[in-house]
Amino acid sequence: MSSTGIRALEVGGRGARSAGAGDGASYRVLMYSHDSFGLGHLRRCRAIAHALVEHHKKLNVLILSGSPIIGRFSFRARVDFVRVPGIIKLRNGDYTSLSLDVNIEHTLALRASIIEHTARVFNPDLFLVDKEPLGLLGEVRKTLHMLKRRGGCRLVLGLRDIMDDPGLLAEEWRRKRVMPALERLYDHIWIYGLPQIYDPVSAYRFPASVAAKAAFTGYLRREPQAEAYLPHEVATAIQGGPFLLVTPGGGGDGTELVDAALSAYERFNGRLPWPALIVYGPFLPARQRAAFERRAARLKRVTTLTFHEHLENLMERAAAVVCLGGYNTFCEVLSLNKRSLIVPRVTPRAEQLLRATTARELGLVQVLLPEQLTPETLAAAIMRLP
Repeated sequence: MSSTGIRALEVGGRGARSAGAGDGASYRVLMYSHDSFGLGHLRRCRAIAHALVEHHKKLNVLILSGSPIIGRFSFRARVDFVRVPGIIKLRNGDYTSLSLDVNIEHTLALRASIIEHTARVFNPDLFLVDKEPLGLLGEVRKTLHMLKRRGGCRLVLGLRDIMDDPGLLAEEWRRKRVMPALERLYDHIWIYGLPQIYDPVSAYRFPASVAAKAAFTGYLRREPQAEAYLPHEVATAIQGGPFLLVTPGGGGDGTELVDAALSAYERFNGRLPWPALIVYGPFLPARQRAAFERRAARLKRVTTLTFHEHLENLMERAAAVVCLGGYNTFCEVLSLNKRSLIVPRVTPRAEQLLRATTARELGLVQVLLPEQLTPETLAAAIMRLP
């Protein structure tokens, strides 16, 4: 996290805690990450939490998350998590419980109760809500009002650089009554980006009273971490020389990219400049992954991996990257200064498309639009990367 964001935390919590600080921790941060799809919200919150505890030696961070795989990530000392029951978003836009055999209303009520009770007991100095101002389907609304009434806790909304097409977001926020919440409930809005690349304050027409609360933190820098375990074949592949990293992020919407990458190596193997390491992501459907594995097993220059919690470690060693246009991957590409080809997701939000095309205009990345994606166009784009 940038020094701007660190300073925002320091200013936001100055003098907040008095009673209840006898446990030796001078500051408590509660973070909310709804994670109804993929890894983006969780990875962003984890990166922020680790940056905060690194800069503040008497600070505890507790993350509220619905991610079903949060337990597969390691966390630094003074960072922990509470997992609420999972919810997933269906292709038709509806939500349903991930594991519990109860209806969505009961699951939401359970999640909201856990969130509010955790906030009461943890008694944070700062409550940082990721992306959804009122939480998934409004589940954080009561907690925000409770903390506002109690006082002594700064309420902060964290937004990625780009949320969606301005017109679509305006309609969504109008329906959810977001702007009144930003005006009445939140003390600060942290934008994890740079206005020179995209300015959501202007694009989303924040009223003056809301714009005054906004601070740009810069993009969330990523650094390689202590190496985690790698299967022998993957370790051998990445130590054998330059390679191409192919990553669809969490993998839930990565089938087309992985399929095109495998097809490119099936048809143009000898002409592509590097061997490939494909990291599927934990949410790539198991049946599809099995089919990909059978194809990859026949390709000597392709190695596959389902999941790695420190993707930045693999990216640091890669010669180039082919990826979707998610926020976290974009931060890693910028942090590690990697030549990259982005194939942005264009539905259900325009976020990745806007980010990728803006970055291409600035000369930061190459872009291949999904409707242009074929084994031939992907192979040609990979051959241009060197």
